[in-house]
Amino acid sequence: MKVLFIIPGAGDQFYCGNCFRDNLYASALRKAGHDVVITPLYLPLKHASFQSDSPLFFPATTYYLAHKFFRKSKMPAWMEQLTGSDFMLNYAASKSGTTTPKGLEELTLSMITGEDPVFITEINKMIEWIGTSEKPDIIHLSSSLLIGIAKFLRTQLQVPIVCSLQDEEVWIDKMEERYANRAWQQIDNATQFVDKLITTSDYYRAIAQKKLSGNRKIELVYPGFDEEKYPNPASPKVPVIGFFYRMCEKSGLHILVDAFLKLKEQNTIPDLKLKVGGGFNDLDKKFLNELKSKLRPYHDDVDFQETYNIDLHREFYQSISVLSVPLTFDEGIGLYLCEAFAAGVPVVEPATGSIPEIVADAGILYQPNTADALAKALEQAFSDSSSFNELRNKAILLGKERYNASVMVDKLLDVYKNCINN
Repeated sequence: MKVLFIIPGAGDQFYCGNCFRDNLYASALRKAGHDVVITPLYLPLKHASFQSDSPLFFPATTYYLAHKFFRKSKMPAWMEQLTGSDFMLNYAASKSGTTTPKGLEELTLSMITGEDPVFITEINKMIEWIGTSEKPDIIHLSSSLLIGIAKFLRTQLQVPIVCSLQDEEVWIDKMEERYANRAWQQIDNATQFVDKLITTSDYYRAIAQKKLSGNRKIELVYPGFDEEKYPNPASPKVPVIGFFYRMCEKSGLHILVDAFLKLKEQNTIPDLKLKVGGGFNDLDKKFLNELKSKLRPYHDDVDFQETYNIDLHREFYQSISVLSVPLTFDEGIGLYLCEAFAAGVPVVEPATGSIPEIVADAGILYQPNTADALAKALEQAFSDSSSFNELRNKAILLGKERYNASVMVDKLLDVYKNCINN
């Protein structure tokens, strides 16, 4: 089977849940013997697992400037070449990752509605390339924030379309009400051109079904990891709390830092250490510098990984005792949690969003999401070796039974085959 993924690039500087999920899909399908083509939007996807012969479509800098200045006329060829250059795209990548849609409402709606002249110019390039160069059996859109593409692909190429749903409301519902209402309405309308919707948790499936009309069936496909890449080594000799997510305020890193400081001051967990990974960009530096200043008294017990790469995931998880990412928003799926279980690492997490579903009994949940509550939960996790080992064994079992690449790819292929055959 030939599967073409359409995936927005995020700059590869920090942990991106949707990007990582798509990486898991592509890697598992290739390992199962299928032909996978990755088609990037906005920014290049630089990791080896994402490399393909596909050109970049809807380049971020070109698309943004065309929307701002050339909605009624065509951008000059020399300017299009300049704005789509590696230099400009690398600059855009260094600034990517904004957590607010303010100022980007029109661009968001452009990709959802698929109506304006700038969009039409770009989608025609994509259709010509896919139709002449690739001819896939199925096309998989990474997010409904790209769903404006679906109508054109479905009607002009007659190829079945699958669309992933994951955390769109985190972005859309931050827009002004008039923009948000239109976005959800247009997504709802565009699902008529999608053969199957899929998501990664029951929690998010319920959210999506409330947003969309007609009780549209949404398939559940939990993320899965290759067991061969995640041997379960012994835990570190000293207790190490790990954080693995983009290092920004929204991720709750400040909550974990305050909990860690409290535990160090109380010294209830001897030799406790903190390891932080997941990457960041320029927008996060001020926040990080403030946290590092607070942690200065315990500098020797803290390890900040300054660079991010998908290849570093396994090494990170093998070096920690527990994972804790106290997100300040309700997330549709915590891939960092699923990956922790694949590596045999239990978690300590706030009981919010999809987290109770994802964690089951392979970790400790706490409420409210405060530094005090987190510190108490971490104390509980490290209270005695017997309880900790029991948690760890449950994490290993959950990773093997639910968050397994072979389970994921079988379900994904069932969805694809159903679309193709019907």
